[in-house]
Amino acid sequence: MTRLGPLLSAVFVASVLTVACGGGSQESAAPPPPAPTENPVDPATAGNVTGRVAFAGTPPKPALLRMDSDPNCAGEGGSATEESVVVGDGGALRNVFVYVKDGLGSLRFPIPSTPVLLDQKGCRYIPHVLGAQVGQTVEVLNSDPTLHNVHAVPGSNDEFNTGQPLPGMKHTHRFSVSEVMVPFKCDVHPWMRAYVGVLDHPFFAVTGPDGSFTLSGLPPGTYTIEAWHETLGRQTQTVTVAAKETADVMFSFAPAS
Repeated sequence: MTRLGPLLSAVFVASVLTVACGGGSQESAAPPPPAPTENPVDPATAGNVTGRVAFAGTPPKPALLRMDSDPNCAGEGGSATEESVVVGDGGALRNVFVYVKDGLGSLRFPIPSTPVLLDQKGCRYIPHVLGAQVGQTVEVLNSDPTLHNVHAVPGSNDEFNTGQPLPGMKHTHRFSVSEVMVPFKCDVHPWMRAYVGVLDHPFFAVTGPDGSFTLSGLPPGTYTIEAWHETLGRQTQTVTVAAKETADVMFSFAPAS
């Protein structure tokens, strides 16, 4: 007989010891460094991007929402309309999320200590579109005397679904990675929808009734600005911001085909 048997036994024991000690395994990724406490942008040279988002064409007539499935919501249903396309005077397009998509390089920004509030009031999410930074606290409040459930269905962040049966209940959450956008829904009231844009910087805005937006405090540079709308899609433009100057950007969305 050869000494092959003892040799194989020795190899097996060595392999077990190697695995037990972690040899050959993939190391976990190092946690990201803590967020800075100070803004890296020099206020003496910072500039801005301002603009307006418009709807091209005849605005669609908003459909009335039927809320009579819940008696606590029925009183809101007579005049409440859906919010997928909201057009104001002069074609101003509301609820467009506008943000810096590219151009900030490796700059890192402090996480705001002030929470972002997403309210449930009148059986609607208010606001319909909002933004938050990675790591910033998002508070979801139930201001209604009825059951809601907060169901976030992101693609990159963790999904969560929590019930809020009583008015005044609040759920807090912090998103871990950038994502544009994170849809929110309520499985109890299917007409309730909201969208949260999560970014690792503070340069974002949501258009209001006049369709305008402002991105303030940008360092001089060239940026890709994206405008996102829930049904009309996305558009991007490139803009250069000079020191202490304001650059203007205009977006126009056509009706969905």
